[in-house]
Amino acid sequence: MKAAVYYGPEDIRCTRIEDPVLRAEHEILVEVRATSICGSDLHLYRGALDAAMKRGESQTGHELTGEVVEVGKAVGRFRPGDRVSMAFSVSCDECYMCRVGQTAHCETTQKAVYGFGVPFGDLNGTHAEALVIPHADAHALKIPNTISDVAALTLSCNLPSALIANHIAQIQPGENVAVIGCGPTGLMTLDLVLHRGPGRVVVLDKVPHRLEAAHQKGAEPIDVREEGWKDKALAEVSGRGFDKVIEIVGYPETLKICLDLVRAGGTVAAIGVFTDPTFDLNLSDMFLRDITLHMNGFANVQPYMWEALRLIERGVVNPEEYFSHTFALSDIDQAFSTFYNKADRAMKMHIRP
Repeated sequence: MKAAVYYGPEDIRCTRIEDPVLRAEHEILVEVRATSICGSDLHLYRGALDAAMKRGESQTGHELTGEVVEVGKAVGRFRPGDRVSMAFSVSCDECYMCRVGQTAHCETTQKAVYGFGVPFGDLNGTHAEALVIPHADAHALKIPNTISDVAALTLSCNLPSALIANHIAQIQPGENVAVIGCGPTGLMTLDLVLHRGPGRVVVLDKVPHRLEAAHQKGAEPIDVREEGWKDKALAEVSGRGFDKVIEIVGYPETLKICLDLVRAGGTVAAIGVFTDPTFDLNLSDMFLRDITLHMNGFANVQPYMWEALRLIERGVVNPEEYFSHTFALSDIDQAFSTFYNKADRAMKMHIRP
């Protein structure tokens, strides 16, 4: 079958590999109907996780809408023909960490993630014509006919992550909020922020067309490439700082922006995927300003998938508006390049096997 394989930094290609087969009773075999590229996949693309990947072997992709074609004997929730999505990380629903809601830290699967290399289970990826989903009953979800293949893609990662960001930020009516990063997950996060009745909402990014999208939703856009961006942001809240700051990028410099913008006693909710091993954190500043820093980039999305599905069904969020391009799986290299370079007003990629 065709599948995307990592060959090195900025070198992910569609190639032919062996067809996947079921090897355990808890697995299901799924034909991929649609997949996409997540912002976290760009860390793979740029080579930040090169040591985790087997060049020429490791598959990529962790966002899925698929159709079940075969089920293992122990699977009870799914049958051939069902349309499904699944959480980006594999969880068993039986270990201690799963029972306390930390599904991304499953003790049975040892933090296995689809398409993220050897340290994360060396699993198959969704950038393929088909894949095996282990422990399917625990972390896959049946998709109703009312939700499109494209919209359902966001259930694997983006929309549950946006819910997590809002949950840990605990935004109260009238609070001033800054959102750092307005890619697809950032904009979905913004959608949910605006439903909470906030005060001033500012979005910071460096991609003009994404800032434009945030502005159309009602947020004040600020381009961090422009001189005086920090003063401009703080001026929106009388120089005091923001009650809540949400980070959805995953770089040391964006976390620094959060700490510069949050008020004393405020909360930073950082859900970006950080791959840098160190950060110069001023502990005395955090202490003296009573800052709460909650990081949740390795997100436990499975417990939030049903709520995310409900938001789509009820029209609270429309994920389809964030898909700007459609590519064939054979053109996965072009899809990655377009998304990585934010070319042609790129937002989210829809990839068809």
